[in-house]
Amino acid sequence: MSFVESEERRELRKVVSDLGKKYGYEWFNRQARSGGHTTELWLEAGKLGYLGVNLPEQYGGGGGGMADLSIVGEELGAAGCPLLMLVVSPSICGTVISRFGTDEQKQTWLPGLADGTTIMAFAITEPDAGSNSHQITTTARRTDDGWSLTGRKVFISGLDVAKAVLVVGRTEDAKTGKLKPALFIVPTDAPGVEFKQIEMDLISPDKQYALFLDDVQLPREALVGSEDAALMQLFAGLNPERIMASAFAIGIARHALDKATAYVKERQVWKTPIGAHQGLAHPLAQIKIELELARLMMQKAAALYDAGDDMGAGEAANMAKYAAGEVAVRATDQAVQSLGGNGMTMEYGVASLVSAARATRIAPVSREMILNFVAQHSLGLPKSY
Repeated sequence: MSFVESEERRELRKVVSDLGKKYGYEWFNRQARSGGHTTELWLEAGKLGYLGVNLPEQYGGGGGGMADLSIVGEELGAAGCPLLMLVVSPSICGTVISRFGTDEQKQTWLPGLADGTTIMAFAITEPDAGSNSHQITTTARRTDDGWSLTGRKVFISGLDVAKAVLVVGRTEDAKTGKLKPALFIVPTDAPGVEFKQIEMDLISPDKQYALFLDDVQLPREALVGSEDAALMQLFAGLNPERIMASAFAIGIARHALDKATAYVKERQVWKTPIGAHQGLAHPLAQIKIELELARLMMQKAAALYDAGDDMGAGEAANMAKYAAGEVAVRATDQAVQSLGGNGMTMEYGVASLVSAARATRIAPVSREMILNFVAQHSLGLPKSY
């Protein structure tokens, strides 16, 4: 891992930033408040090759890795356009299909994921399971023609714009009778699939849904990868999810810090700009340090993942997600404080970032579960749950 980005990645960072600024936070905020979508930006980013930068070239991708996709996510967020489905569609779903899918699955799904014309959602969370994925009850049973899938999921992003959803279910082990994880591609228009929007107190163009699967009939080829290795395949998708969630949070933090810094440089109450006062300068400087540290851990996680070190990437990705969520919350709160009353107005567009940043502490994995992971796996402490 080099601490100096290649010329190619610096150029990627620049062109993605330019695209994000072309739309900007005002446009993004209008889409969110009006109930609209970010389809225009999504499709343009796909056409330019940014959405599929991590996917194989033979399927229309850029042939890069998570380090490249994290740049895309971070720069769009820093420009005021954090795209949540980047965390899901090309990252989790694209990665799992690229690594474990059949040739037919790759040909069917990857080109669309790469150019943005196809969006795939991801469904793991259940009402009674929460963070305990071992308690998932969505079950697939074998049929003469394939599978029958039944269950319920909650807080599933983007089902209204997705053509399919990658569902984490469970199948019965033929030898032991115990249930084990399995991954299925489920078209969102398949009979037996229903979803209902969950009203969230967030200003976001990305909607959350409860997903209902009632005896959904799937062909044999809906199963992704090996039925006996689904747990490792799942983790292979969750590491990219955490890397991209970090990029999402870091982008928000950068956007908030940029707004606060620009404001305190110009705002003058006494004889100097208020940014000269340590009461404002020091918190902003601390956020800058924490932001850079979070990005370094994210880059480490991406480098390990792209090098094929799934276990090493797991630790780093969790740490990156923790650090990024913390600095996003700190940055947005300090931005509001730095702008004072103006920080609460729609004109300055800072207060609306707070809830989005706060969500990065919870999703896709809570800070408490990350601390559990680090305590148990990094420090070797007894399991607490």
